[in-house]
Amino acid sequence: MTVEFARGVLPDDLPACAGGPWGVYVHVPFCASRCGYCDFNTYVLASMGPDAVADYLRSAHRELDLAASRMGDAVPQVGTIFVGGGTPTMLTPAQLGSLVGHIADLWGLAPGAEVTTEANPETLSEPVLVGLLEAGVNRLSMGMQSADRSVLRVLDRVHTPGRAVEMALAARKVGFDDVSLDLIFGAPGETLDSWRRTLGTTLEAEPDHVSAYSLIVEEGTRLAARIRRGELPMTDEDDLADKYLLAEEVLTDAGLANYEVSNWARPGHRSEHNLGYWLGRDWWGVGPGAHSHVNGLRWWNHKRPARYAELLDAGLLPVEDGERLTAEQRHEETVLLALRLAEGLPLAELTDVEQNRAARVVTDGLGAVQGGRLRLNLRGRLLADRIITELLA
Repeated sequence: MTVEFARGVLPDDLPACAGGPWGVYVHVPFCASRCGYCDFNTYVLASMGPDAVADYLRSAHRELDLAASRMGDAVPQVGTIFVGGGTPTMLTPAQLGSLVGHIADLWGLAPGAEVTTEANPETLSEPVLVGLLEAGVNRLSMGMQSADRSVLRVLDRVHTPGRAVEMALAARKVGFDDVSLDLIFGAPGETLDSWRRTLGTTLEAEPDHVSAYSLIVEEGTRLAARIRRGELPMTDEDDLADKYLLAEEVLTDAGLANYEVSNWARPGHRSEHNLGYWLGRDWWGVGPGAHSHVNGLRWWNHKRPARYAELLDAGLLPVEDGERLTAEQRHEETVLLALRLAEGLPLAELTDVEQNRAARVVTDGLGAVQGGRLRLNLRGRLLADRIITELLA
């Protein structure tokens, strides 16, 4: 731990918000089971004891109160709330609503504020969806991952094929007008035809937003161990590229425009909360392991729920550590994140040397300069990580 971020304390000179929308992220660390590919800070609820949810809620509400006290009066109204996890819908709609209502009481919600919860399809039903709307949630993000039973089995997902579509249509029926589905492509054993069927099934749900991520095999996960033992094949870069190109074709033809390398949306349905991350805006992260950012100051909470609760019970913020971003770090993050967006990266953000490198991106046919911004084309999006590394070299 750095001296600046002492136990349960943020620096005295915590900067004021930089302006723009204020976001709140709430991390609910519970799942019904742990997926083999997941390295998020999550815990199987059934193994945590009968008071786990009550303890978590008490602590999260205390953190919100301490956050409001620490930030003072200079915080704008909340533009976005995102409840992630884990599986937030392991909590009841009323419990989620208590967190949303507390945030609104502390800071107020801006007109048209986006309030998202993630959900596993198996935790949803029409009554739960109605309850979420009544709790103030207006955007639903479901982890569909695949419509292929064998792929779901490889990923250790517990929901059945078709359940996500069923619940997406039910969400629309009860009144949600913003429904997002998350997909993963490139799982061991998934074929191009299987991925095509998943995309087609996804569109049957009439989603407003689709996130499609290539599978990343994280060290320490069960999936990584199975691949290392030779039980499953490793993902293949060419296969991932083919599946990304297919996603672009199918989703674009269906009227969803790519606005970030891995995200497509109908007009007016981009994820405003995630845009806050990509554009370097300010947010407070509540919950075990949650990260926060205020005007170049970043910190993160203790991951273990017991330690998180212990500090809050003592009247302290659950801060584990943090960092004050240097000008160079902020520049690198701007390049890294903005170039992934359809709007692209303002050339004014680049040094003279980096602008010369950006010109090579155009010469190589990987992007174009429009309105003073470097924007990657489809080929460039496939090579985005390499392009960003070369720009910042």
